[in-house]
Amino acid sequence: MDEVVTAPGPLPDPAPAARRAAPRVRASWRRSQGYGVPSDEVVPVFTGTPDTGSLLYECAHRVLTDLQSTIADEPVSLMVADPDGFVLARLGDDASISRALDRVHLAPGFSYSERNAGTNGLGLSLADRAPSLVRAADHWCTDLRGYTCAAAPVLEPVTGELAGSINLTTWSDSSSELLLGLAQTAASATSALMAVRTGGRVVRPAPRGEVFRVIGGSLAPDDGDPCVSPAWRAAVDQAAVAVSAGRVTVVVGEEGAGKATLAALARRRMPARQRLLHARAPEAGDVAPWLELWTPELRDADTCVIVSGLHRLPAWAAGELAQVLATVRRTGRPQPFVLTAPDYAALPDPLARLVDAVVEVPPLRARSDDVLPLAAWTARRERHREVAFTPRAARALAGYGWPGNVAQLRRVAREAAARADVVDVHHLAPEVLDGGTRPLSRLERLERDEIVRCLTEPGTTMTRVAEELGIGRATLYRKIAQYKITVPQR
Repeated sequence: MDEVVTAPGPLPDPAPAARRAAPRVRASWRRSQGYGVPSDEVVPVFTGTPDTGSLLYECAHRVLTDLQSTIADEPVSLMVADPDGFVLARLGDDASISRALDRVHLAPGFSYSERNAGTNGLGLSLADRAPSLVRAADHWCTDLRGYTCAAAPVLEPVTGELAGSINLTTWSDSSSELLLGLAQTAASATSALMAVRTGGRVVRPAPRGEVFRVIGGSLAPDDGDPCVSPAWRAAVDQAAVAVSAGRVTVVVGEEGAGKATLAALARRRMPARQRLLHARAPEAGDVAPWLELWTPELRDADTCVIVSGLHRLPAWAAGELAQVLATVRRTGRPQPFVLTAPDYAALPDPLARLVDAVVEVPPLRARSDDVLPLAAWTARRERHREVAFTPRAARALAGYGWPGNVAQLRRVAREAAARADVVDVHHLAPEVLDGGTRPLSRLERLERDEIVRCLTEPGTTMTRVAEELGIGRATLYRKIAQYKITVPQR
């Protein structure tokens, strides 16, 4: 796992157009060579029958059908692929280009990721999470140099993660000036339609990247670690051993579980470590200045570096970071370096190969002993004094599943502490009493929140709640069941 990957040998001599290609394309050629993709032919990788019932497929198919009708006379093939480059659908009226694409297996059921097909528009858009135009000789495989491909990533509307890619392919000698713009428009429209289908929620703002430097302090709680569960303590101990040994460590776990906090707590146990740097990866457009800002710190053995969000990095940036880290490691000076990711498989390949140790942070639902201490700690930091929780509020907090983990709990506790000196159940966010997981529309959320507000009023009864809402008791009970609301115990 601590293998240091050496740079591949010289690239095959490409055509003059490829030699003048953009750095992203050249980086993709090197990755294609490293993957062992043949440069003289496309080797088909059939991965199965496409899932035509997925949200991505349904929304992209509708968007591409509408787009196809506006360019019906153009020799353009329109495709949607999943995050692994698996082609889900292909639309187009031009029979000649469809037959040609069949010959190179750019068709539903086949994978066109960089790893399988080398440099191509679809694969590059997924690898770099950025709109990509790959012309003629920019392709790695000679079989593909008769085409120009424009592709743009589709973002999942709730999480902002990569959902797939929209790819438009035409002949290499056709005009392609507007092709990339059309792909970006179709990708945005697909994401927007997915948002509508998931209850009206919109895509999260793209992270722009952050770098926190802490000197003589810590990103971890400055008044002690409030978490007491054995699972959390064991994870901190495991990370501390790895970080103290100067091993490249990846901390994995669900979003909001406290991965960076755990890494910072592990660093605390190291003697004479006075500096901590936490870098959170941005989206593709802001990566270069973000890297330039903090990578020099990798040469300072007295700095513990924590890097989050690496699964969002474009492939070229992950490769560059891995090269810097490998160079530093060859100097023989161990430096604490911690990566965080949803899971080990989410790490870009060049960085995954350098990892020495993996530590898993349990989700909050598996650490019920930590819920109330974390809520009290968060409330105290919000109000700068102790804040009490009633037994009803404590039961509600302890009984909730916390799909957003520690980040969600801290938000709920801050909001409640800002409303009262003694937090009761009606001060908690309605989501804590809502056990449902189905995304709700805006009107449904308003209705649910109003029912929860009435139910949590002190001294209320079901009859009074039904009267205040203007509905019958039977309807009230049906709504409580529909929204999976936990009725507070009296």
